[in-house]
Amino acid sequence: MTSSPTVPAFTLTRPKGAPLAPSPLYTELRAKQPISRVSLWEGQLSPWLVTRWEDARTVLGSPAFSTNPTHPGAPTFRKDTPQGRRGFFANHDDPVHATMRRTLTREFMVKRINELRPAIARLTDELLTEMTKLSGPTDFVEHFALPLPSLVICELLGVPYEDHAFFQEHSKAIVDFNATAQKAEQALASLSEYLLGLVETKRTKPGNDVITRLAAQADEGVITDQDAADLGAFLLFAGHETTANMIALSTITLIAHPDQIPHILGGEEQVAGAVEELLRYVSIVHGGLRRTAVEDVTIDGVTIRAGEGVIIPVHVANRDPELFTAPDDLDLDRANARQHLAFGYGIHQCLGQPLARAELQIVLPEIFRRLPELKIAVPMDEIAFKQDTVVYGVVELPVTW
Repeated sequence: MTSSPTVPAFTLTRPKGAPLAPSPLYTELRAKQPISRVSLWEGQLSPWLVTRWEDARTVLGSPAFSTNPTHPGAPTFRKDTPQGRRGFFANHDDPVHATMRRTLTREFMVKRINELRPAIARLTDELLTEMTKLSGPTDFVEHFALPLPSLVICELLGVPYEDHAFFQEHSKAIVDFNATAQKAEQALASLSEYLLGLVETKRTKPGNDVITRLAAQADEGVITDQDAADLGAFLLFAGHETTANMIALSTITLIAHPDQIPHILGGEEQVAGAVEELLRYVSIVHGGLRRTAVEDVTIDGVTIRAGEGVIIPVHVANRDPELFTAPDDLDLDRANARQHLAFGYGIHQCLGQPLARAELQIVLPEIFRRLPELKIAVPMDEIAFKQDTVVYGVVELPVTW
C-alpha cells in the first residue's frame, strides 16, 4: 500500500473555541487517513500518526514497539532526549521496565489505594474549607486542584509537603516542551538528588510509606539506592502534575455541562462511571504516546518499518466514533466509557491509575456538593490552557461560588 502523504507539521494545539477537543485536522485524518505521516522538529524523521482507537490499542499492546526514546527514528519531544534513569521506567522496555515496575506494584493495588481514601477525603474537606474562606475570584488551581494531589502523593511517598514548591517547580521543567533537553535533565537530576537524601533519611526514620519500602528493597539488593531515588522522583512528579490538571479540566467541563452534574453526585457506581467518561472526554495526555517499531509491522494495511516512529494522540483516539457514539458529546452515563485510552494500554499502562481514579471519585463530587454555585470568573477564551506541555491543563482558573 502506498504511504499516506506527509502532514506539514504535527501540532498539539487544541481549538480555542473547543479547548478539550482534538484539532479538526486530526479528526479529518482519523476518518480519511487514520495512519498518516507527520513532520516534527527540523531534522526529525517523519513518524506515523495513529488516530483510530483500534489501531492505537494495537500499537500500545504490541511488543513490536519500543518506548525507548534513544532509538534512531524515535519521535521525541525535543532534540537530544536521553533515555533517562532506570527509575523513570516509562522510557524503558523489558527487562528494565518490568524490574522497576515490579518494585511498586503492591503500592498501587486497589486495596492499598482504598486505604488512602479517608485521607483523600480529609484533605479535600480541609482544602475546600480553606478556599471558601477567601473572598473574590480565587485561583482554583493554586488553592485546590494542585495542592490536593500534591498532598496525597506526599503522604503516599513519605515526602514532606513543605518541599512542594521545589518539586512542583522542577516538574514544570520536565513536562515543558519549550524547555531545553539540558534544563529538563537538570530538573530530573535535582528531583533525584532530593529523593536520594530522603531514601537515606528513611533508613534511620522509617515510616509507613513508599520511600521507606523502596529503601528496604535497596538494602536487600533488589534495586540500588539510585533506583529507589529515581522511582520516588518519577512518582512525585507524575503523581501530582497529571491529577492536578485532570481535576481542573474536569471542573471546567462540569461547569460547562450543568445538566451532567447530577451524575457526579450519584451513587458510588454512577460516580465511577462518570469519572471514566471525564477521563475519555478530557484526555490530558497532550503530546501523544510515542513508540518506535523494532520490527516491521502492518496495521490496517499500512506497513510501519523497523526504526520508524509512531505517535498516538490519545485525545483523538478517545473520540473515535467507531467505538464511542457521539464522541464529542459529554455523556457521564456512557456505558463503554472505560474503554478509553487515557491511561494507555498494554504493559506500559499507567501504574498509578487506581490512585488517580480514587482521587477523582472523591474530589469531584465533593466540589459540587460543597460549591453548587461554582462558576468560572472569566470568559472561557481568557483561560490560559497549557498547549506546550506533555500534560494538558490550565495555568490558572479564577472561580467564584
